[in-house]
Order: sequence, then structure tokens, then C-alpha cells
Amino acid sequence: MLPNLETIGRWLVFLGIGIIILGGILYLLGRFAGWEKFPGTLRFQNGNLTCIVPILGSILLSILFTIILNLIARGLNR
Repeated sequence: MLPNLETIGRWLVFLGIGIIILGGILYLLGRFAGWEKFPGTLRFQNGNLTCIVPILGSILLSILFTIILNLIARGLNR
């Protein structure tokens, strides 16, 4: 049996819109609030090399994405 192509198309559109929204949010965050100024960010500088490790920011994004994905999964199981 073939899957319902209309449903697959609808989910791909929603996924695309979600990726665009996420990209816009990340773009604005990067433009207005750089990772360098965020608390919990490690910055290593050696000559011309600068390495920025946003530990706290990564943890917060991970928690946020986990919550969002859990809400989506619960919505799909209804």
C-alpha cells in the first residue's frame, strides 16, 4: 500500500515552515545576543585563533528542543 501522499506533503510543509522559523530565531539571536556575551561561555584565544564554547547556551537549547520535541510527539500520539 502506498502512504497517503497528501498527508506526507502536509507534514513536509509544516516541517519546512518550522525550520524557517527556527532559522529566523537563531539568526536574530546571533545578531543581537552573541554567544560571546552569554554567561557560561568559555573563550580560548591563542594568537589569531579564537575558540568560543557556549556550554550553558548549548544546555539551554538542548532542554528547549527536548521540550518542543516531546510536545510534538505527544500531539502525534493522540
